[in-house]
Amino acid sequence: MARGRDGGQVRRREPRLDDGRDGDLRAHPEDRPGRRPARAARDERREPSFGPREAERRPRRGEVDIGDERRGGRGGGSGGGGSFRGGRRRRSLLGRLVSWCFVLGIWAAVGAAGVVAYQASRLPPIDQIAVPKRPPNIAIQGDDGTPLANRGDTGGAAIRLGDLPPYLPRAFVAIEDRRFYKHWGVDPAGIARAVLANALHRGGVQGGSTLTQQLAKNVFLTQERTLSRKIQEAILAVWLEHKYTKDQILELYLNRVYFGSGSYGVEAAALHYFGHPAAKVSVAEAAMLAGLMKAPTKLAPNRNPGGAVDRAAQVVAAMRDEGYITPAAAADALAHPAHAVKERGNGDVNYAADYVMEMLDDTVGAVDEDIVVTTTISPAMEAAGERALVDTLNKGGAKYGVSQGALVSVAPDGAIKALIGGRDYADSQFDRAVAAKRQPGSSFKPFVYLSALEAGLTPDTVREDGPITIKGWHPENYSREYFGPVTLTKALSLSLNTVAVRLGVEVGPKTVVATAHRMGIASELQPNASIALGTSEVSPLELTAAYAPFANGGIAVQPHIITRVRTAAGKVLYQRRNTALGRAVDPVYVGMMNAMMQETLLTGTARKAELPGWQAAGKTGTSQEWRDAWFVGYTAKLVTGVWFGNDDGTPTRKASGGNLPVDAWSRFMKAALKGQAPAPLPGTWHPPAAPADDGSPLASLLDRTKALLSGNPPPAPRGGPGQDTTGTIASAAAPAGADDPRYSDEPMPASAVPPASVPDEAPTRRDAVSRRDRGLLDKLFGG
Repeated sequence: MARGRDGGQVRRREPRLDDGRDGDLRAHPEDRPGRRPARAARDERREPSFGPREAERRPRRGEVDIGDERRGGRGGGSGGGGSFRGGRRRRSLLGRLVSWCFVLGIWAAVGAAGVVAYQASRLPPIDQIAVPKRPPNIAIQGDDGTPLANRGDTGGAAIRLGDLPPYLPRAFVAIEDRRFYKHWGVDPAGIARAVLANALHRGGVQGGSTLTQQLAKNVFLTQERTLSRKIQEAILAVWLEHKYTKDQILELYLNRVYFGSGSYGVEAAALHYFGHPAAKVSVAEAAMLAGLMKAPTKLAPNRNPGGAVDRAAQVVAAMRDEGYITPAAAADALAHPAHAVKERGNGDVNYAADYVMEMLDDTVGAVDEDIVVTTTISPAMEAAGERALVDTLNKGGAKYGVSQGALVSVAPDGAIKALIGGRDYADSQFDRAVAAKRQPGSSFKPFVYLSALEAGLTPDTVREDGPITIKGWHPENYSREYFGPVTLTKALSLSLNTVAVRLGVEVGPKTVVATAHRMGIASELQPNASIALGTSEVSPLELTAAYAPFANGGIAVQPHIITRVRTAAGKVLYQRRNTALGRAVDPVYVGMMNAMMQETLLTGTARKAELPGWQAAGKTGTSQEWRDAWFVGYTAKLVTGVWFGNDDGTPTRKASGGNLPVDAWSRFMKAALKGQAPAPLPGTWHPPAAPADDGSPLASLLDRTKALLSGNPPPAPRGGPGQDTTGTIASAAAPAGADDPRYSDEPMPASAVPPASVPDEAPTRRDAVSRRDRGLLDKLFGG
């Protein structure tokens, strides 16, 4: 017995091991220390338990033990028992379905994470990823700052977002990524919308890529359409959004994407399609540029203007719907759509741009940032040169069997003002003005005559135009007709081959070569007797520049095309200084040469040249078998050389320096010098005054003899026929005999090239006038 808390006696209950649960030796909950007896309540809540002794009392399927309060109270009959198990079965199927979906979702997420992790592992480490530096652009300008061309992989300079009109970047946002400022690089809503639209239209009509994803693709990845590339694109887009601001991403995008026609970046596209910088585009032009993103090549406005206008209309509508432009601005843009400008001529300014790039390496070295190159090219003269060349070929190319040409014009200081390297740059990028080496023919003769003048002769010196033989070589005029004794002036103006050869051998071929190199010819020249006939090859640029000393008073020049190079930020990298190469010709001989070569335009082979009001001079040239036709002419302001021929060297149909080249030269010079005040050529030379006619028989005999030997009347004094009192060329009819075929600039025959055994020393007594006889002739005839 034990006492309770109130002092009464309580009978002690011992634990029982036999309470109807065989083998269960656990204490009953009521017998556990510190627990309140609650067995009856728990028994009511306990689920049916079938121990060993109760197994035989377990109800069969469909029966309920009504004597068991615990089961009877919950079951309530056979119907209640069936409902209970059916509900549990239905809840179990739904639960299993939800459970399996949840598990599958987890595994799908794990798989997706694994794929992303794998694709991410194929990218560089995140701390090493950087936006590649944009390839540098070289903006090439004319001498007046006018844009001429762009060179580099992008085709245009980079531009800051703040320098653009606000509606330009918004046009791209409106049509390409309306949620650009709301997403984090990848836009699930946009992807879902694109998938739905594509499904409804049964075709790929929309893309789900954001502007950031497009930038990632253009900067880091290839253009292949694969799932792995799309995954990497999304990864990089998220990284870009983390690394840069929205405006920075938009600026990178506008400077990197492709706009078709070789233009990368909005600046290059604006210049190419509309002819002005991106900062000056209109709303309609901005919409057209943004519309190109769908298909840059297919919708390029210079190739598909209708498609470009239709797409731009969609962009304008999107900009209006997004509130980026007013309804009035949208209506105006739709009423006045943009149109691509026509390219200048055939784009032949690219010949000059290519030459700039060739010279740039030696000027500033490697370029690693955007630069601006200011050139000597005059846009107006470049356009005039292109027109003159193309128009002349269109007019007479087929007639004369000529397919190509080149034109170079330089200022007297060597600055290249126009450079046209061919008929059409789109058809052939080979620059014939710079790279082609062709025989100059008679246009090389001025260097022979200059050598003779420097050896003591004068324009009035007489030499024999007649057959000549030098060690078995028989140079001759093309017509095989001869004038006999002629002055050097007449021999040069009529381009007489035999006289040129006599002078070349007289002074020595090596002297002629040295003179040509001193004047500016850079090509290797062969010092043989045929050098007098222009058999060594030269380029149009070097031959034209070598005439510059005649126009500037005798100063040698270096042809150049670059005057300044600066960075896009304005830092000057190069500035050309006026570096003279020194005097190449004495002013006295400059005057003599100019007096002689003026006759080429007045009475000689270039008499068809027209340049009213200007004092001009020059020399035609035609190579063997009519392969090359040349004319190099000049005023005190401009020196221009023109070449016509065929790239494969096939003979033309008698194209000579006096026809096609003179025609193109006249067309160009009239346009190039329009509005400029005429200036006389430098240097002066007047023939010695004729002795006064005292009526004596001896004086009359000397005059008649000199006229007879010279073959033409005495030179007209200033103010005489063909010249005005200021020395400028005036329009005048061709002199008597000018239509004689011997006056045309005929090519040298194939026999003009002498055998290798022809010496380069002075001629023998048989082949040239002795010094004593020459001195006598000079005294008699003013030589």
